[in-house]
Amino acid sequence: MQARRLKYAMIGGAKGSFIGPVHRMAIRLDDLADLEAGCFSRNADDNLAAARACAVADSRVYSDWASLIEAEKSRIDFVAVCTPNDSHYAITKAALEAGLDVMCEKPLSMTLEEAKELKAIATERGCVLAIPFTYSGFPMVKLARDLVRKGEIGEICKIVLEYQQGSFRKIDFTKPLDKRNTWKMDPARSGASCVVADIGVHGFHLIEYVTGLKVQSLLADLSSFAPGNALDDDASILMRLAKKDGGAITAKASMVVSKVATGEENGVRLRVYGEKASLFWNQESPNYLSVKYPFEAERIYKRNAPYVKEISEAATRSSRIPAGHHEGFIEGFANIYSEFCAAVRARRNAGGIVREFDYPGAEDGERTMRFVEAALKSNREECVYVSMVS
Repeated sequence: MQARRLKYAMIGGAKGSFIGPVHRMAIRLDDLADLEAGCFSRNADDNLAAARACAVADSRVYSDWASLIEAEKSRIDFVAVCTPNDSHYAITKAALEAGLDVMCEKPLSMTLEEAKELKAIATERGCVLAIPFTYSGFPMVKLARDLVRKGEIGEICKIVLEYQQGSFRKIDFTKPLDKRNTWKMDPARSGASCVVADIGVHGFHLIEYVTGLKVQSLLADLSSFAPGNALDDDASILMRLAKKDGGAITAKASMVVSKVATGEENGVRLRVYGEKASLFWNQESPNYLSVKYPFEAERIYKRNAPYVKEISEAATRSSRIPAGHHEGFIEGFANIYSEFCAAVRARRNAGGIVREFDYPGAEDGERTMRFVEAALKSNREECVYVSMVS
């Protein structure tokens, strides 16, 4: 018998939103769930226009998110939270307390304490809570993780992560940033950080996801280079990592994240150096993974090539089309939704999550907020190492 289709509601994501349509496209890519209700905007006209564009009935369009959750909690399976940072905590908390599963945009909250609370509520209620750290959804990132797990590169000693954007560089600084970027420089809406909380969390999660190591401490030097920026738009961060939280340091990482890297588009580049080999992945050429050896020819792994399945079932499962056809951001996002929706279905069908699913969850949401607060503290204290261990 065919399983009941999942139903969801979206909060945020109206006209002018970048991330709301991405969520909707990712869900539609694998036909995972039906969008049944929404509160897309605080502007009534934009709210209704977005709903009609998404074929949501007028009767299930809400002027505020609290009304949506109260009215829809018994009619939908999960909520996609696509709002600015300042409302993530309140919406996610209300949805979890109503027994709904949640996909919440990053960062999970404005503070570490809020993230801890959301994790505790999700655990207590048995709800699925996910954060779309998109790059962990890419097939070749999963292959990199599985190569590390299989010992292909040996003991890791060094990691280098770049996330370089030029989105805050403009010809005319007398004009405001575009709508999507303006709120990110407003502490009331973005929180105490811009670049670290916005894209640094992606880099941090990617490092821990691929290596399996845990950051123990970090030293951060944050800057605001673009005129008028109230929050950090550039960061250089050193990290010390171990095999488990609180363990002995076995590796070190350097991370550079920026929104003022002139001319860059979305330069996510990860290098992992082990005693036997090294890995290199570039998000702007996402279908290839390079493995370099000291005395052998470099290997270039190609997405969905026949040999990949022998190494990484996850990488193969995350590919949809033949090798040589490009898959990227939407597909990576969809891979996270695929695992999330599988977990939602398993919980609702079996009364509890019955297996491990490969999506960034509540623990990742808490750790990334711990990372943000440690980076801010290090910078305030004149760039000293700050512990990440709870």
